[in-house]
Amino acid sequence: MEITVGIPAFNEEKNISNIIKELKKIADKIIVCDDGSSDSTGKIAKEMGALVVKHEKNLGYGAAIRSIFLKAREEKSESLITLDSDGQHRIQDIQTVLDPIQNGQSDLVIGSRFLDDSGKNVPGYRKVGIKILTKLANTSLEQNITDSQSGFRGYGKRVIEEITPSESGMGVSNEILIKASKKGFQITEVPIIILYEGDTSSQNPISHGSSVVISTLKFISMEHPLKFYGIPGSIFLTIGLIFLIYTIQLFTETRQILLSSAIIGVSSVTFGAILLMSAVLLYSMVNLIRNKKTNKKFL
Repeated sequence: MEITVGIPAFNEEKNISNIIKELKKIADKIIVCDDGSSDSTGKIAKEMGALVVKHEKNLGYGAAIRSIFLKAREEKSESLITLDSDGQHRIQDIQTVLDPIQNGQSDLVIGSRFLDDSGKNVPGYRKVGIKILTKLANTSLEQNITDSQSGFRGYGKRVIEEITPSESGMGVSNEILIKASKKGFQITEVPIIILYEGDTSSQNPISHGSSVVISTLKFISMEHPLKFYGIPGSIFLTIGLIFLIYTIQLFTETRQILLSSAIIGVSSVTFGAILLMSAVLLYSMVNLIRNKKTNKKFL
């Protein structure tokens, strides 16, 4: 199977040459997305024979992954391995990630930091954050995974052809997983060893976390509108009705209206009703769009 490796890179002139040099020993094609670097990242990659996709300005990790997917699709790649450009991923782990795809056992493979002891080197606060973001992703996946934020992944030909990432930020990792799971692609994990030398991440952890949470919630709401809006709507409606019944009962007994109880009741019922109507409308719209896409495929 032909091996294409994709690297999102931003100001990585110190690392990119060594990574490409090692990758050329095993990869048939190397795609580097120079995401608006102000240094010589793109120039070095091009001189070393990589296919370089240049962003005129920094658009974000997700935008770089999207460009790599589109370029791999254009090149008719049979497989795509993505890894980070900071040197934390071991080149020798590529075959470990690729094996389930080559064997036909998986469509998407995640190099997980938490399947063995390799995760012990992950900074504590990042480990907690990754676990939380992974649990959030698992609420919308057919199978539970351990590391939704790993940038070391393998994609089979069907995933390359059928999934187009849209998120520009760090939420792209969960977006791809949710879309792949929805399409019925087989997702598996393999253990990898991560080479942490301190915390070298250039991404602010709060910005990273909030970006992933917002984008994941957006895709969950699109894929499961009845669950996402309907459950909270039912809870608010129930709470509101309880307060309204209590207010009416109190009025019949004392001829006095408890204003605070009445306000909570009316507000909760109104908000709950809005959520329930939103759930029904979005569910109908999503299914209508899906049916149109399905019909187009068969026409």
